[in-house]
Amino acid sequence: MKKLKLFNLAWPIFIETAMFMLLGFIDVYILSQYDDLAASSVNTANQTVSIMTIVFQILSTAGAVMISQYLGAKERRSASLVSVLLLTSQAFFGVIVSAVFLLFNRPFLMLVGADGQILDYATRYLSIVGGTMMFQALINGCSVIIRNHGMTRMTMFVTAGMNILNTGMDIILVPAMGVEGAAIATCISRIISSIILVIILFTKIESPSAFKLLKPFPKREFLSLLKIGIPSALETFLYNLSQLVITSIVLYCLSENELVTKTYVQIITMFFYLFAMSIGQASQIMIGHLVGAKEYDEAYRQGLRSYRTALLISVITCTIGILLRKPLLGFFTDNADVIAIGSTILLMNAVLEFGRTTNIVIIACMRGAGDVYFPTICAVMSNWIISVAGSYLFAVVFGMGIYGLWIALAADEIVRGIMMIVRWKSGAWRNKRVVKDREEVHELKEPAEVT
Repeated sequence: MKKLKLFNLAWPIFIETAMFMLLGFIDVYILSQYDDLAASSVNTANQTVSIMTIVFQILSTAGAVMISQYLGAKERRSASLVSVLLLTSQAFFGVIVSAVFLLFNRPFLMLVGADGQILDYATRYLSIVGGTMMFQALINGCSVIIRNHGMTRMTMFVTAGMNILNTGMDIILVPAMGVEGAAIATCISRIISSIILVIILFTKIESPSAFKLLKPFPKREFLSLLKIGIPSALETFLYNLSQLVITSIVLYCLSENELVTKTYVQIITMFFYLFAMSIGQASQIMIGHLVGAKEYDEAYRQGLRSYRTALLISVITCTIGILLRKPLLGFFTDNADVIAIGSTILLMNAVLEFGRTTNIVIIACMRGAGDVYFPTICAVMSNWIISVAGSYLFAVVFGMGIYGLWIALAADEIVRGIMMIVRWKSGAWRNKRVVKDREEVHELKEPAEVT
């Protein structure tokens, strides 16, 4: 495999991630042209999906770390074993999650505080989209494997096609069917994309015969997937869960205009940190390869280079977003109150993005190195003590509404960002390498003879 470079990995991931985000954005945008509450309901439904798909994140995150480190250590067979184990596990749990969504979509939405018309719209959307989550699981698994072999352009092209297909069907179906039309468009594009990715995986990277490596079942590798994946996914899970709790809190104290503003601002700001996400994912692949090859000093330098690049781009995108805040909000709505509230929130959001960029990139680097427990511990403390409690304090107790909510969110990101920087510079991640060399595995299986 040729030497990996940040730009070559990051730009296809950037386009792919942007296209993937557009799947949800397009649903919300087209629905917003007909009904603001329908648009808000899709956003609420997608938050519920992000919680239930935690099992996909557990496996994908761990698979990415193990595959990249095995490839860095030149252990190609072990990388193939982890790949097919990941794909099989994703398919199995994908079927389970789909069944859960089909049976319990409404109770899940009620748990996050959805009611009235928003609950009705979100239930209709989720009852369709939730049933095809097994295909999303396959997309996640295949994409992780393909990306960590350095072929980020492949997944980019598939996601672009997925987005074009979804957009075309949205334009046709949403005017006639509303939220159900948006859901059907998402499902069809998801199914077709998963099929294409499976074909690419087994023609460009792996052979179907690789599934023979699963006999006998590789318990040690599966346990490693869980050992690495659960803490990593728990950090993301705690963040998403805290957002759901915050949503359930503010649903009862924010005005309808503030709720709609929150939806539109969150969609806009997703594109602010898109660059950081793509750089973070590219960095995780690079750090994984470097740590697998035991090139720790280069991994440290690469982490800092990636962070500085992401921070610079974040400053530029935030500045553009602030200057164009009113036209951006006007793209979604002509409600003057929503535009006025959103304009102020986008100004406040600049502080939040500084911390968020730090967390996205440095945590990705730490995951690539195998340091998965520290970010989770920080998430437990910061997400719940600062973000959740702070949101209740500022938004409800102090009566600051959506402005108090954003103050709490920004404080959470900044505090965690400082902790991540200190951790990376300390070098504590250097002894977190997760893969074993052949010699180490041999020593574990055949202990020295006692004489």
